[in-house]
Amino acid sequence: MPALKLFGRKWLAATDDLVYPGLFEIFIRIIWLILMTIACIKYYDETWKCRTGGELVRVFLAGELTLLSIIATLLFVVVTHSSKGAITDTYSRRLVEPLLTVKVLLLFPEVVWNVLGTFWIFTRHVECSDDNYTIPVVEGLVLFHWVLLGLTMLGMALVFDPLGSLGLRDKTLQDFEEHRKVSSTWIRRFKFLWWMQRDESADETFQHVAGLLSALFRGTDLVPSDVMAGCILMRVRQKRETLELRRFHMLNRPVYTSDAREIFRLAPSWMSLEWAQHYMQLSVASYAWIFVMYQHMCTGCFRLAKYMTCCACFRRKHNAVIDDNCCLCNLAGVKYLSRLSEDDILYASFRNHLCEIPFCVVADHKTASIVIVIRGSLSLRDLFTDIAAASDVFEADGLPPGSMAHRGMIIGAKVLLKQLDQSKILTKAFTMYPHYNLTLTGHSLGAGLSVLLALLIRPHYPNLRVYAFSTPAGLLSREAARITEEFVFTIGLGDDLVMRLGVDSIENFRTSLLITLQACRLPKYRVVLNGLGYTLFGIPERDLEKLWQNGNTIGSMQGQLPLLSDPPTRQMDATLLERNVAMRRYSSVRLYTAGRILHISRFKSALKQKDSDDNGSDKCRYEMRWAQAEDFMELSVMPRMLLDHLPENLEHALTVLLGQQDEAPEDISIV
Repeated sequence: MPALKLFGRKWLAATDDLVYPGLFEIFIRIIWLILMTIACIKYYDETWKCRTGGELVRVFLAGELTLLSIIATLLFVVVTHSSKGAITDTYSRRLVEPLLTVKVLLLFPEVVWNVLGTFWIFTRHVECSDDNYTIPVVEGLVLFHWVLLGLTMLGMALVFDPLGSLGLRDKTLQDFEEHRKVSSTWIRRFKFLWWMQRDESADETFQHVAGLLSALFRGTDLVPSDVMAGCILMRVRQKRETLELRRFHMLNRPVYTSDAREIFRLAPSWMSLEWAQHYMQLSVASYAWIFVMYQHMCTGCFRLAKYMTCCACFRRKHNAVIDDNCCLCNLAGVKYLSRLSEDDILYASFRNHLCEIPFCVVADHKTASIVIVIRGSLSLRDLFTDIAAASDVFEADGLPPGSMAHRGMIIGAKVLLKQLDQSKILTKAFTMYPHYNLTLTGHSLGAGLSVLLALLIRPHYPNLRVYAFSTPAGLLSREAARITEEFVFTIGLGDDLVMRLGVDSIENFRTSLLITLQACRLPKYRVVLNGLGYTLFGIPERDLEKLWQNGNTIGSMQGQLPLLSDPPTRQMDATLLERNVAMRRYSSVRLYTAGRILHISRFKSALKQKDSDDNGSDKCRYEMRWAQAEDFMELSVMPRMLLDHLPENLEHALTVLLGQQDEAPEDISIV
């Protein structure tokens, strides 16, 4: 940080990204230098006895030694300078760019000498005596060089930034013009995904996603390695701030309990752990055969085999199954995971387009409900639906005027409603089961779509209920989210990333990332190396103090600036943290998680579990509390933020919580 400038343009790399690649290349070059030195000592005198091509062999050997020596020395200098200074201290690394330019220019003589080596080894124009050592070494060196040149070209393609020349062509480029050009570039990238252009809403979705990505990341001058280093630093900073706030008794810890009777004492009867676990199993089933193979890589095919229908496309269909394959593998996965019979799966659409998500309609006799089960994100198309996260007007009966919602999910919910209306499946279902209730459920993206679809159809089914698992943040405006608390039961686990992921939290995260990078006093290679150690061994106490230019980290609570930097830097940070949301954010309205939220957290038992696993390890235990949507507005870097979003982990937590209800209460402390 900032981005590397080379040959008149910016690249998606920084001057401090060359330490580890450079050390690896130095290691390889030195090995080849030693091998070639030995080859020259053994073979150089033999070149005078060559019948033809002796001059070419001598030129190749001498030139190759010279090039390897020069490049190894140059790489050592590049690595030395790349390792200097903190992440934002570019002056200490001012010589990296000219040195790297020389290194790139040396590719041309390398190619020439490699052509000479290829000409010697792989043609018959050179007639010299064979040597059991030199010839294999030169063959390996020539092949290695071609591979290395190919990897170099691939690396340059990966770090190529098509917008790298924007700031260099016109220093007075206005923000609007830059936004237009960045958005156009993102759209061109998306159009390479030709299989998505056939989707009905492709152009509109591409426009929304391109505008969002342009608005969020334009002008930050961050490269991918900066984000990785920043996430490591933010985890360290958050841990230190938490410890300091606890020491000064400024951190109010939420009250959790494992007693379901206390938690659900004032809740409606349909909000319970038993029903939550049941509908979680149905939500998992919507992931179909892919989830079965994910859980049982070796035996998944055998588990699905008895539920498949061979050559189903040539047989009469007993259920309305849309866009499944010839063996109905998706339907087989749903039947295996849900334990429902085929007759109970009334409708299943596995069509997956942009903003069109697979879903099933099933008759759940255990709860006497017709259940709409919507799948979560599982494809690149689903990811585009997630990223189209700007706010848009959402109109439904019962919502206050001007309510806003996640734009991609609004489109997805309307597409689902259109499919339900065209198939008349709900009318048919309630004709078959007139006394059943309507329930919607889903995980992740499916949870968000369940909420919005429920709002659209609730005037016709006023008693419907929604079980939403790991609902994404940034779903509904605040007043609309409050209304959903009447019929939506949201369950989330631990540090789930998606429950805190929205346009607003991403922009706050970006700003915190920039401030944290400025406050760090270690070089990037040290930060990355420390991050590997943190993953394996945890964060040592000494690192909580030594990473920062200024030791005071108190003050990064919501609405305040972290006091990690010197006062001049804070003035710039205040500009980044503009309080006017409409001025600094792509989405002018803050969106929240929907429903009444039950948050589940792991906890440690004060007493060791005597009845734990056979190997003597402690059981994983959980507790819960009612949370507010405002609790999930800040994005934090935590070790389990991705794992806690996985559906199997949430299902496991609900199962363990149910098992804990019959146990005696113990002295507990929050992790």
